Amino acid sequence: MQRLAALLLLALLGACAAVDASPPRLAAIKTIGVISAIGDDFTLTKAGLTGLGNSAQRYSIESWGIDDLIVSRANSLLSRRFEVHPVTYRRGAFAALEGDSAVTAVNLLRDDPIKKLIPAEASPLGLDAYVIITKAKSTDGSTSRTVAGFGIVNRTAVFGSYPQIHALYMVRLIDGHEFNVIAKRTASPLDNTEMIRLAGPSRLVEDSFLPTGNDAAQNEQLKSAIIDLIERSLPTTLQDMGASIGPDRESSG
Repeated sequence: MQRLAALLLLALLGACAAVDASPPRLAAIKTIGVISAIGDDFTLTKAGLTGLGNSAQRYSIESWGIDDLIVSRANSLLSRRFEVHPVTYRRGAFAALEGDSAVTAVNLLRDDPIKKLIPAEASPLGLDAYVIITKAKSTDGSTSRTVAGFGIVNRTAVFGSYPQIHALYMVRLIDGHEFNVIAKRTASPLDNTEMIRLAGPSRLVEDSFLPTGNDAAQNEQLKSAIIDLIERSLPTTLQDMGASIGPDRESSG
């Protein structure tokens, strides 16, 4: 029983996503690289009167270049504190991984599979740390379905529909020498007041945001809305995990 209690305590601590983000551990990081692999597809999940039994529809949004945008934004934020180096990586290998909706005791005890991907799929090696950004999952409370990454949940009722876009992602800070996880955090919900909230950045939108046919990639307001969720959540997510926002390297002495 004592061992089980200890594991549960670890799980609660892990929900804040800090594995070993102590100041000394972060202070040892001088060089850092960013990998993002979440932006290749977009899902439409139907819920409510017309959604029962329907599987999610997937659309390619590769042309949006969302991962490049995330890398650029993260590089800008991290450069305030670290020496940021560009990283070449095979995006598909990292995109195949999806983060859990919560950090459980089992996840804390097992090796994170992403630690093996860095030496195999990324270059250059030898940086002090890597920031890895991949899809995260959340359960939609209205359907009990799991949604992940970028998408929209369209809830229909007698008096109309209530589309909600989401940008669900997880950020890992990985030691660049032994490839152990220093910190791990899912992006938190924004300050919105929707009755049904996902465990990550999301907001209600109008019906015009819904993709029709195969035109998701051509829906500019949908693209702008997803970018807005990223822009508003990424700085806070990095700051909360202790990996980013701090004094400029020039002013820190």
